[in-house]
Amino acid sequence: MLARLLFFCGLCLASQLAMAMTIYKSTDANGVVSYSDRPSKGAKVFVFQDRMVERLDRQVYLDIKKQKGVDVVFARNDLYAPVEVALAFIGTSNVRGVPARAIRRVLPPRSNTRLALLTAISRDQPLVYSPQFQYSLGDPAGTAQSYRYPLPWRGGPFRLSQGANGQYSHYGPKNRYAMDIAMPVGTPIIAARAGVVVKTENSQSGRGTDASGNFVRVLHDDGTMGVYLHLKQGSVSVREGQRVKVGSPLALSGNTGNSSGPHLHFVVQRNTGEGLVSIPYQFNQPLGALPNFALGKQ
Repeated sequence: MLARLLFFCGLCLASQLAMAMTIYKSTDANGVVSYSDRPSKGAKVFVFQDRMVERLDRQVYLDIKKQKGVDVVFARNDLYAPVEVALAFIGTSNVRGVPARAIRRVLPPRSNTRLALLTAISRDQPLVYSPQFQYSLGDPAGTAQSYRYPLPWRGGPFRLSQGANGQYSHYGPKNRYAMDIAMPVGTPIIAARAGVVVKTENSQSGRGTDASGNFVRVLHDDGTMGVYLHLKQGSVSVREGQRVKVGSPLALSGNTGNSSGPHLHFVVQRNTGEGLVSIPYQFNQPLGALPNFALGKQ
């Protein structure tokens, strides 16, 4: 079992050393799954995916209060973190008060903020408009402070299976500087930095419906956020709004979502004014890399 885990995680590392390599997944008659850089009969191309998809529609949304001839447009933020929003109106008819440019605001945590007051030009006719509402976690005015992260787990030693700019799944703005650490399911995951728990997911089993699997997102005091992904179902032990300190238990490691094997995916993000992006970070002690089993080098 351990050998398979090491091999599986080694495939991730291979992506950094051989960007053009294609990995093939095959299953034999006994149901044994194997991976290789050489195609065989019935093998399929294996695609690693760690895309982060967080739906906030139920926690960040427009709240429109309607009276006769008047619509008061509020933006509600039920999260324990600030949120940057942008609001514009299209397809308008019989509406006064539509701004010439999109309204941009940073909503405080747990707030309900008025963004627009729309009135009917003819009070006996309905207001017609379509709001275009966008949002992104975090306040872009924050400045990331220098910080070396303690290892966010207990036990080990464990090894890096995919680092920053890994071509299998660590690409795109949200995940470019993420690190994957191979570890057995059930390893205690702890807070690597103090902050407030902003969002959690705890109910997914297996691949589930969210590529991130079960996760914990923590807002740090400088506005950055640490995200711990692919956690074991039912293991998250913190709640949204809870303050945690370095070393506080968060959950147990798992293999949920679009996970390439049992591991912890840890990433630090901040809002740069164009949405959440991952930023470079360092652990406070060296972390070795797995041997490149996919290329036959041990």
